[in-house]
Amino acid sequence: MSAPLNRRRAAAAVLTAALLVPLAACGNGGGDTGAAGSAGPSASASAEPKAANLTVLAASSLTDVFKTAGAAYEKAHPGTKVTFSFAGSQELAAQVKQGAPADALVTADTKTMDGLRGETGEAKIIAKNRLVIATGKGNPFKIAALKDLADTKIKVVLAAPEVPVGRYSKEILDKQGVTVKPVSQEPNVRAVLSKVELGEADAGLVYRTDSAKSGDKVVAVDIPDAENAVASYPAATLKQSKNPEAAAAFVAWLSTPEAQKILQGAGFQQA
Repeated sequence: MSAPLNRRRAAAAVLTAALLVPLAACGNGGGDTGAAGSAGPSASASAEPKAANLTVLAASSLTDVFKTAGAAYEKAHPGTKVTFSFAGSQELAAQVKQGAPADALVTADTKTMDGLRGETGEAKIIAKNRLVIATGKGNPFKIAALKDLADTKIKVVLAAPEVPVGRYSKEILDKQGVTVKPVSQEPNVRAVLSKVELGEADAGLVYRTDSAKSGDKVVAVDIPDAENAVASYPAATLKQSKNPEAAAAFVAWLSTPEAQKILQGAGFQQA
């Protein structure tokens, strides 16, 4: 009697074990799936920061293109609002040092950005630009090259030397041995362009992208690459930002194909 009973108990134990194995496997599989599922949304949330109101300090030469870029970014990131504050890069640097509430910074040169290393995250160049000679409508003085700007009959306006475009202007004029006595030195490139547009100056050195926005108000005279300077635009988050993740996402977006298409469509060169 005991032997058959033992055999029946052993068989029952084997059958029970056989039934429990697949159930355990199903339970484990469900657990893994649940973990992956919970990790999925979490990872997605970290990749897509929460909506925020961002303030971006940007060089004045980015005024038009960044308005377009900002609208595109807001459309792709519902709930996020991007507000730009445009000025000469040196003015923006002063604002950062004074603790102005902002989240990101884009300057028209690396020198200004490098001077703020303690205030910013890692900077990345997002675009490049070149200079042209902007002359009055119809180019009445027939200006064709940098050397023509040395003519004292021509009223030339330049940006101040502490402004990136002013520094680039001095660089290329000195390189060609051209001496220019400007009738005024302006705080940013838009002010230089405005003087020429209004007829208050006969010529000025501006970025190619700025002259392109003037239509027939000015004539842009190209400067050969060998005589020109390349302006680089670095972008970085600000350590004082109250929205660090959203700021980092915007700065990273500026290097994406979508943003680059907008920048290059406005005449900026690929970084």
